Amino acid sequence: MKKRNKKIILENVAVTDYAAEGKAIARQDGKVIFISGAVPGDTADILITKNKKDWAEARAMEIKVPATDRLQPFCSHFGTCGGCKWQMLPYEKQLLYKQQEAEQNLRRIGKVELPGIMPIIGSDDTIHYRNKLEFTFSNKRFLTTEEIGEASVSAQQDALGFHAPRIFDKVIDIRECYLMDEVNNRIRNTIRDFAKAQGLRFYNIREHSGWLRNIIIRYCTTGELMVNICINHEDEHNRVALLDHLLQQVPEITTLLYTINPKWNDTIYDLEPQVYSGKGYAIEKLEDLEFIISPKSFFQTNTKQAEKLYAVARDFAGLTGNETVYDLYCGTGSIGIFVSRLARKVIGVEVIEDAIEDAKKNAALNNIEHASFFAGDVIKICNDAFFAEHGRPDVIITDPPRAGMHEKLVMKLLEIEAPTIVYVSCNTATQARDINLLSEKYSVEKVQPVDMFPHTHHIECVVLLKRKEGFND
Repeated sequence: MKKRNKKIILENVAVTDYAAEGKAIARQDGKVIFISGAVPGDTADILITKNKKDWAEARAMEIKVPATDRLQPFCSHFGTCGGCKWQMLPYEKQLLYKQQEAEQNLRRIGKVELPGIMPIIGSDDTIHYRNKLEFTFSNKRFLTTEEIGEASVSAQQDALGFHAPRIFDKVIDIRECYLMDEVNNRIRNTIRDFAKAQGLRFYNIREHSGWLRNIIIRYCTTGELMVNICINHEDEHNRVALLDHLLQQVPEITTLLYTINPKWNDTIYDLEPQVYSGKGYAIEKLEDLEFIISPKSFFQTNTKQAEKLYAVARDFAGLTGNETVYDLYCGTGSIGIFVSRLARKVIGVEVIEDAIEDAKKNAALNNIEHASFFAGDVIKICNDAFFAEHGRPDVIITDPPRAGMHEKLVMKLLEIEAPTIVYVSCNTATQARDINLLSEKYSVEKVQPVDMFPHTHHIECVVLLKRKEGFND
């Protein structure tokens, strides 16, 4: 062990196992150390960032002996950008560790009897798989460790890319991103080059000044390409010049919008994007179903894997054509519509009104007349009067955000006592917590992890819960 400027550095540490959330494990003197930037099989020098009695957190400073299966990362921004942290792992190993994390969370946190967990469903594409990316303008560029020591390099320069991890006012200047088809690079680099040539001001988040703020790109499997450029205030002359130049350089764009955002934060849910070119939305497909994606819509960001995820949910639902399905956290109606052809009726509930309007449009677009969508809180909507009008659910499909379901909703599900619940989650820890609460009346029948985001530690998981004998509607 060495101490440098009060920092603790451990040398030649053997990394032995995978923990969770992309971290690896080493053990020294009875203490468990959770390490970022290392993989099982590495021997590394590590810097302790948090030190407790029984455990510590650290990051790899130098890989002294790499694991035998460690790969060379393919992206030049690896290690600086906060995404795609597992590029050094073979994809088969990534799936192994994700499977392991899903099983551990469900057993350790869920504390319920589980069936054999099915092998994780991998992604056919491990690059260019996202249909949505967001990039940020900043007048301050994040510098790498090597650049910090160079007198000729300054952070006071314009950048367009991703926020640097845990640094709110600096952006990593991304030149090439492998998360989306190459068209994302042409869009981003075209805008950056034009803006710099024309002297357009990049946003200063500390002072809330500057003009260019964000770019949101949505590229669908249908080939439709929607771009929304967010600006701090109206500047018609420069706006028209920028948008016309982008359309000329990237003619694949089918819808181009701009959004004026004078707020201190970057959210656009309460703003109104303006259509500059095209129809104002994009069309995406899941199997043969079409979905309207408006500029503020939520839609699964990996379309091909979303098909697999929803197919699992549909299979777990066990529909025969006679069931009433309640789709909670329905968003724009994608899951409910996806399973609708095998259901007698679909009821979707979502708190965001704009999403419900999109869900209604999507149902009409696919000629689905037996699906109804309601904006509001499930806890308040699903009462006896609602059930009398629309019927009680035979199957409930719930797909909450990472925070999981609110405890009041879990209690509501226990009160409703639907025979089947299909729980789709992007966070197996909160999913396990909710399953533990539901275990009062439900047992877990099937578990299927799905990998939506290669080269990251994120996992989707579908769990089938069946009402236990002795409980009735």
